[in-house]
Amino acid sequence: MSTEKVRPTKLKFKGEKTKKKRKHEDTEEGPSRRRRKEDGYEAPETWVLPENANEIRGPTFILHPSDPSPICITYDSTRGRILLQSVDKDKTDSSETPSVIEREPTDVSQVWVVTRVAGASTINLRTGVGEGKFISCDKHGIVSADREARGPQEEWTPVVFPDGMVAFQNVYEKYLSVDEVAGGQLALRGDSEEVGFRERFWVKIQSKYKKEAHDEEKKRKEGLIDTSSLDEVSTSKMYQAWGAGRTVVPSGDKKELKKAKKEGRLAEALLDRRAKLKSDRFC
Repeated sequence: MSTEKVRPTKLKFKGEKTKKKRKHEDTEEGPSRRRRKEDGYEAPETWVLPENANEIRGPTFILHPSDPSPICITYDSTRGRILLQSVDKDKTDSSETPSVIEREPTDVSQVWVVTRVAGASTINLRTGVGEGKFISCDKHGIVSADREARGPQEEWTPVVFPDGMVAFQNVYEKYLSVDEVAGGQLALRGDSEEVGFRERFWVKIQSKYKKEAHDEEKKRKEGLIDTSSLDEVSTSKMYQAWGAGRTVVPSGDKKELKKAKKEGRLAEALLDRRAKLKSDRFC
């Protein structure tokens, strides 16, 4: 007796055409892609301009509209220094020249990673290559990227203007600018008192981080995010961290912060501690 199983088949009428099976997923040019285009959909990695300072986060591309060619802030991991490079250095005569705001990074060294503590107005700019160094500015206006820890000198406050351009203010209330040094070379300085052409930059972020900022703001307005419940350890890391994220918080500060947290005034205590850290560092 044969043990071969009988394959089940669907009954068909004679002459009925066989329909081909269609995959459920749409192709790249299928209906779902067309719908996304009609709905104004943007790919998460699309480079866009921020509309406010809170949107500046994640991978960031910073350009200056210099003449004759725009330049971008780049990090040379081999020499451990910041460079200002022309975005047209690889351009051929036959290639088209896009506008400044249409530019996108072409190398990972042109991308900086922006981080911030929740609820803070300041940001940190970390290299996207190498060991992760932060852009800092000392009291003399010297800008560098050679520190692995974040402190007051690594803090920047982005100011977004109505035209979409951005200025970066440091802890000394001076602005980041493009300056011409010996030999006609361009370098970054951090000692400008006012914002002019040299202090204005075009900043581009990725679409998914802009959406993330919008979602956070919506939740905040709806009361779904408690801005007063800041984590004291993660906040302290911004000022006293090194190595693999180790944190040192003086025992007296720990007691004060815990007491403030119980009394519902943690945010105020954190601001006081931040001011104390700044004064201790610069005195």
